[in-house]
Parts: sequence; C-alpha cells; structure tokens
Amino acid sequence: MRSSAPVSLLVTAAAGLAPPAQFTPNPRVGPGGTRYKDSSHFRIYAATNDAVADGAIAMLEAAYSCFVDDLGWRSPGLSFKQETDDGPWNKLNVYQVDSLPGAAANTPTDQTLGLAWLNVVKTYMTEPSVVVHEFGHALTYCEHWWIDQVRTGAWWETVANFVADTYLTSNLCAKARAKFNQGEGSTLIDLKKVIGDSYQVIVDGTRDTGNYYQAWPFLTYMHNNPDNITGLGTSMFPAVWTKYKRDSNETPLHVLERIVAPTKMQTVVGRYWARMAFVDIGSPKAQAQFTSQRKTLNYSNLDSQGGGRYRVKSARRPRYMGASIIPLKVNSAGSVVVNVTANAPFTATLVVRGADGFTRYISLPNGNGQSSVKSGDEAALAVANTPNSLVLFDPFQLTAETNTGLDYQILLSGATA
Repeated sequence: MRSSAPVSLLVTAAAGLAPPAQFTPNPRVGPGGTRYKDSSHFRIYAATNDAVADGAIAMLEAAYSCFVDDLGWRSPGLSFKQETDDGPWNKLNVYQVDSLPGAAANTPTDQTLGLAWLNVVKTYMTEPSVVVHEFGHALTYCEHWWIDQVRTGAWWETVANFVADTYLTSNLCAKARAKFNQGEGSTLIDLKKVIGDSYQVIVDGTRDTGNYYQAWPFLTYMHNNPDNITGLGTSMFPAVWTKYKRDSNETPLHVLERIVAPTKMQTVVGRYWARMAFVDIGSPKAQAQFTSQRKTLNYSNLDSQGGGRYRVKSARRPRYMGASIIPLKVNSAGSVVVNVTANAPFTATLVVRGADGFTRYISLPNGNGQSSVKSGDEAALAVANTPNSLVLFDPFQLTAETNTGLDYQILLSGATA
C-alpha cells in the first residue's frame, strides 16, 4: 500500500493556480460505477443510501477543509506525477465495498494517472477513525516523495492515524468540523501501547507486536510544538515530504533532523518522551485519557538494586529512540537528585508536575541533575535511547542496530522509583 511500481517523479511547484470550487470527476480512478454522489472534492460510489453518502461527504469535506485549506497540505485532487500544482484537480473517489481481506478500508493508486482512491467496507463508511485515516494515506501519496521509499513504509500508518486523531480532536480542525456540522470525537491514543511499550523503537513495524499504528503522538507533539522548537509546528507538514531527499530511502527522522537544525533530533525525541510522562503534548483529550488510565499502565521498567540504585529490566531496555518512563515517589519537600549511567548515548529528563498542573522539564546533561520539589508535586524520569547519529532503518525489518536496548542504571535521592 505504501509502495508502487517505480515512477519518475517531477519537482512540484510551491504555488499554482487557485483550485476550482468544484473538482472534476474522474471515473477512471478505481473501478468506476453508475451510482454515485458528488461533493466539491469527492465522489462517493455505491453507498448504501443517501444518508451514508452524505455522512461520508460531510466528514471528508471537513477533513479536506482542515488539512488542505487551513493547514496548507497538498490537495489529493492533484496527481503525484504532475510537475506543478496548477491542476487538473480531480475528485477523490471513495468506493463502498462489501468486504476487504483483513482490513476495514484501503487506499490503492492508479499509477498511470498518479491518483489514489479509497475502498471502505460498508459498515465503516461514516467512521472517521477509518475513513479519515485512509484520507491521510491519500494526502501522503499526493505529496510524491515517500512513494517507494521503503524506510518510510511503516510511517505511513503513523501519519494516517495522526491525521485521523487531529481531525477528531484538535482545535486546528475545529473550524472545519463546525463548517460541515461535524462534532469533536474521541482520541485514538492507545496509552497501554505508547507508554506501556515505550521501550520499543520509536516507530516499530514488527508484525503483531509493533507500534506503528499507535506511535502518532510523536507527530502530535512535534505538530503542536509545545517546546517552541524552530522548524516544528504546523509547518512540519508538508515539510517532511517536500524536504525529503529524492529517492534517498532515508527515514523520516533524517528529514526532521534537517527541519529542526540546529536542534538535534535526539533532543526532540528526549523531550517528547519527557512530555509523555504526563501526556503534556498539547492534546487535552489525550491528557484526559491519561488521567483516567494512568493507574492501569505498565511502568515496570526497573529492578531495585538497593540503596537508591536501580537497573533497567533487560526485556524493557529502550531500543532506538524508545524510552523508559519512570514515575517517582517523592519522599518529601526538598530536592530530587538523579544520576543516570548507561552503556550508550542517552537523553535523560527529570519531570516535576505541580499540584496546579504546571510541569517543569529538567534536562540531565550526562545523566546528572536535580530539582526542588514541593509538597503535592509529582515527579517522573524519562530515559531515551538516543545514539549520536541517526540510523537508516526499515521499521518492518529491524536489526540489532535498532533493536538492541539501552542498558542503564539510576541512582536516586529524595525519591524512589
């Protein structure tokens, strides 16, 4: 789904003619059909009835309005093979189908025309977590540059779920949702995976155990940019595509490294995991879910060695750009002092959250640092596996270079883990 027959891609113009109010239907994209319903940017084929078609249209037009009109992503009505953004603009075809093998929906492409279409199983036609997810794939296809780049493959699902959750929950899409009478939805965040298995490679495509569908909060953190890191924020999309080195098969982390320079990606990843200690990533719905679920999450990362010393469990050693999130029990008002040592480069951050919800992030250079704490404060420690150089890796084919965990030890005073 993320790969296609080799295509010769052309440089896209940054700006083009204004798109028409009504895009042109193109029944050659996908199987076509004689029963359909049109909107400005979409054609819905074979919907069960008008109510289903109207529901799908309202949802998709709201998503289009948010990502293309408001956030400036490239229109999926444009071919990924065309040289400029001057058109023609094609309606995105959406086909209701009875079933798909092992999927609720998928996004094929026409390699001659350079256009995607959506197939959606009939029971999911008005379910945004499915349909807007697939729309996210169409948005990625139309941006050209990740097609046939194997090391981006797993990230397509990460991006698609980021698109779906942003549509459902973010204030960035509030105006677009209101325009098409679409309500705010529930977050898709899976904290049992993102926090409970935080030690995994940051995007892990391993069959049955990977996290590539659940890893999207990393994108949400960077998109919301609560740490005001230059290069991040809403401009990171479409920059992750437009700044991709053509036909390089580099990873998205390599693109991001150029986008955030001179900040290091190791710093970005370390701060992301620190903010996940209390899910402080600019998503109120995700943080509310954390508040309700935190007591059920797996934080069993350490073995006590006695005397305030701890060592990471061998099975939960953080892998490439993964982390341990460690809640701390503050002994009393005073200071928490931390010393982290490890067998490889890492980024450690002490997190202190006040009773008022204000959260401080204390970087620990060389693993050492401290912070004052008051009565009622909560604290946590995040230790991320951040090698000095980024690794060229395929999340679907992890090797020892990315899948070997960070062996670290901690010495604490003023708190216990």
